[in-house]
Amino acid sequence: MCGIFAYTGRKNAVPILLDGLSSLEYRGYDSAGVYCPASGSVKSVGAVGNLLKNIDGLSGESGIAHIRWATHGEPTEKNAHPHRDCTGKVWVVHNGIIENYLDLKKKLAMKSHRFSSDTDTEVLAHLVEEHLKKKKSFEAAVVQALREVRGTYGAVFAYETEPDKLVAARMGAPVVLGLGSHENFVASDPSPIMRHTKDAIFMKDGEVAVITPDTHTVYNLNFDRIDRAAEKIEGDAEAIKKGGYRHFMLKEIMEEPDVVKNTLRGRLLTKNGLAKLGGLESVAERLRGVKRIIIVGCGTAYYAGLAGEYMLEGHAGLPVEVEVGSEFRYRKPVLDNSTALVAISQSGETADTLEAVREAKRQGILTLGIINAVGSTIARETDAGIYNHAGPEIGVASTKAFISQLTALALLTLFLGRQRGMSLAEGKRIAEELTRIPEKIASILKDERKIKAVAKKYKDCRDFLYMGRTYNYPVALEGALKLKEISYIHAEGYGAGEMKHGPLAMIDGSFPTVAIAPSGSVYEKMLSNIQEIRARKGPIIAVSTAGDKMMRQFASDTMFIPETIEMLSPLLAVVPLQLFAYHIATLRKLDVDRPRNLAKSVTVE
Repeated sequence: MCGIFAYTGRKNAVPILLDGLSSLEYRGYDSAGVYCPASGSVKSVGAVGNLLKNIDGLSGESGIAHIRWATHGEPTEKNAHPHRDCTGKVWVVHNGIIENYLDLKKKLAMKSHRFSSDTDTEVLAHLVEEHLKKKKSFEAAVVQALREVRGTYGAVFAYETEPDKLVAARMGAPVVLGLGSHENFVASDPSPIMRHTKDAIFMKDGEVAVITPDTHTVYNLNFDRIDRAAEKIEGDAEAIKKGGYRHFMLKEIMEEPDVVKNTLRGRLLTKNGLAKLGGLESVAERLRGVKRIIIVGCGTAYYAGLAGEYMLEGHAGLPVEVEVGSEFRYRKPVLDNSTALVAISQSGETADTLEAVREAKRQGILTLGIINAVGSTIARETDAGIYNHAGPEIGVASTKAFISQLTALALLTLFLGRQRGMSLAEGKRIAEELTRIPEKIASILKDERKIKAVAKKYKDCRDFLYMGRTYNYPVALEGALKLKEISYIHAEGYGAGEMKHGPLAMIDGSFPTVAIAPSGSVYEKMLSNIQEIRARKGPIIAVSTAGDKMMRQFASDTMFIPETIEMLSPLLAVVPLQLFAYHIATLRKLDVDRPRNLAKSVTVE
């Protein structure tokens, strides 16, 4: 996810653009840049503040600006936006992923176009340059170029020859037009616009807008004009950054359907029951020879790895061990050429996980990463990997990154399983169900009020037990962690089969248990464990499959999830637990985005 801001008017654009970028800094943080047709461009690695060191001499009454969260190419100055064409006259800033950029780049290179970055975005500028050879207007060239693009984009184009004209476009990534007096704006969201105007047009997918200081016109991709009335932006800038939600954590939970879509985008060949993972193509043959996998992670990433263990062993036929990064680095692991290590980290900078990667590389084994931050240290040091494409996660307690990690592990399972004899029918079944997961998560999110009511009932409890089996044992661990992190309530996650081996001693009428018990191979076993707790008068909060009438009889309270295949049940079962923890913490009036003593990226031991 990236931040875009653009301006055309009668004032000096540079301070306006920098101010707009600063308000979008939550959307990206690894590089930034500004282009003004009247004077050129400035880029820097890091936050917006770094631009100030080189901004002298940049001026003009229009410009485009960008703060980047990398997806294609490391966070370097050459990969920072805005990007230009061969002539230096067409410039673009872009939020999204151009799925067919490699094909487009190859075709453009055959026409003597020269590329200077590793990004997918740069092809947009070159495409427009190519179409300007045939089209009479800048905007017509942009529309024609966009017709060739597959993927998502929120983009703004600038043209040196027509310095006061900007062309904005949307397909799957938000774009807002701000309409002022003798000035107009474009942004990724309303927050940087609100300080200038409250009049806005929220563009829809497939729309292109042409703006000058005094005009704005909206078209579709057939170049038909669309009449769209402006609407008033309500609220304050800080609230809009959060999408209208009270906290980033809630916003990020609500983004989870889109997160799964983004992690899956371009990676599923559903009809063939295959996962197409470009990040693993360079090591595909080495992976065929792998006979054992070690997954390493910390905290939430470790729990995602535990779920991945069940996926990979159950469907890819590979023995898997899951290690806490801080323990792996102090062991003397027995590794050989048939072993691969998979490191999972949202930030890609987790110190213990990074050291596990380095130890594996010292022993010469294949290393893979499942990483959210492109260009991070782990992403650079592993041999290959899978990017989550979850976008920046601001809340310290991981929610959407965990969902994306589970999704990436499911893709890895499909990829490796089909290498090892997984049937076409099974591959198709997994692939097809993965495509349904976003809408199923969305249906759970619609029950937020019901989940909040359950949270209100239990918000003053001092202790919780979370229990699950097989795929949902890791979900029990993650659910307990979420509650601990943000509400400061003691919670323990356990395998339900372990109840009689100790935890049952703690149960009484004031000690609730959260039982993750969707339909599946261990459903009856979970019912037995629930009965053990009921016999000790322990309250039961059950997460079960929609329509489960039996669970209503046994549980004190129930949170339902849609039915899915057992392998993918963690992707659904964890969602009500995230909301449950969130609402308990907010009801206790705690800062859920910044829990005490915790940091987002743990880069030290």
